[in-house]
Amino acid sequence: MLPLAETRKQLLSDLSSLSASKKPKLQSHPIASDPPLGDPPRLRRPVQVPQRILRAFGFGSSRKRPVLEFPKLAKMGNFVSSLFKEKKRENARLEFDRCGAPVEDPGCWKAGLLGLGLSDLLAAGRREGKVLVRKVVDAKRVVQSTAAAFKGTVWVKKGPAYKELHELASKRDPKLRDLGIEVDLYQQRLSESQAAPKALDEKEKEKEELRELFFPLTNEEEEEVSNALFGGSSRELLVTHMASHIEITRGVIQCLDCGGWLNDEVLNLYLELLKERELRVPKRFLKCHFFNTFFYKKLISGKNGYDFNAVRRWTTKRKLGYCLIECDKIFVPIHKDIHWCLAVINIKDKTFQYLDSLGGVDTTVLEVLARYFMDEVKDKSDKQIDISSWKQQNVDNLPMQKNVFDCGMFMLKYTDFYSRGLDLHFSQEHMGYFRKRTAKEILKLRAE
Repeated sequence: MLPLAETRKQLLSDLSSLSASKKPKLQSHPIASDPPLGDPPRLRRPVQVPQRILRAFGFGSSRKRPVLEFPKLAKMGNFVSSLFKEKKRENARLEFDRCGAPVEDPGCWKAGLLGLGLSDLLAAGRREGKVLVRKVVDAKRVVQSTAAAFKGTVWVKKGPAYKELHELASKRDPKLRDLGIEVDLYQQRLSESQAAPKALDEKEKEKEELRELFFPLTNEEEEEVSNALFGGSSRELLVTHMASHIEITRGVIQCLDCGGWLNDEVLNLYLELLKERELRVPKRFLKCHFFNTFFYKKLISGKNGYDFNAVRRWTTKRKLGYCLIECDKIFVPIHKDIHWCLAVINIKDKTFQYLDSLGGVDTTVLEVLARYFMDEVKDKSDKQIDISSWKQQNVDNLPMQKNVFDCGMFMLKYTDFYSRGLDLHFSQEHMGYFRKRTAKEILKLRAE
């Protein structure tokens, strides 16, 4: 018996020489076992197999009528199929390389340069009788090398050959142009989807910060606040802020109890703590300046209702470490007899804002602060600033108080939220919590 390799070669030769007129004698053999579950019913019928194939795969002579098991039969069929598949793969690797036609008469090159398929190129080349085919390792290199011979002719333009071929094919086939538009569209959507997580991160960051602003006090903090408000003598000194020399006694901090009117000591100390918070974590908060409750009264103490010299030394760079023009926002508490409001010089947005928890409007305050800001910039920076385009703004959807004693607390929370760069997400129902939180932060001398 011949070796298996020689037998298979002979088998392939015999299979290729088969013709319709000379069919080999076939032998019918039943399959010993049923095919796997799910195979079509036709596989259950007897299978006719050529005798040469039976002998090649070691099934013996046809006289013994061997019974073919399904796995062996399938193995044999897979082997025969693989022979033909390998032959197809070899044919698919043939590529049009170059043509012996003269440069002046491109001939068979015309089809290739117009973006036709491989079969069209081969057919055109065979008609010319000058086609050389080979296995392609680097298609781009082949196109470039073959196009070099025709550089300067009407068929090849300047630039990389493969790009010119793609452009010619794009002009011929409108589907390629439509595909290019779809690719651009998907790229745009991809860039938007990549930018979307950043926007989501900003929203999540804002939500997280809002959760921190309304985080409830612990039992220990509640007890500490309660003891500070009601635990002993009103003259007892609780804390002293060394930088501003503000002392907080039990009698002073009791204004933070429900129904109390906030006094200057509590307001000014909390504004100092807001500035210290910014210096402690500068990347988290806007750069701001917080005037105390006496600034505006001093500014309008002149005969004509304005006196810049009275507050000129309040904002020297040596004292502050910065100039007001370098800030994003400047907060100015406004006291009107028994009511607290807030004015904001919003340098970042070029606006002057007035916030009154009772809904009042006072353009005079904003005009005075606009004049002060121009004088301040000229005095400290020796610059003339034009504020003619700046707007005077009353804040829309401003949280309003619903009683007669929470104006000071509203003014502090306007300042707190704006210095964080947040919108005013609170209302009257949160004032009880904010009073306790403010008392806790004052006792710790640390705004959060």
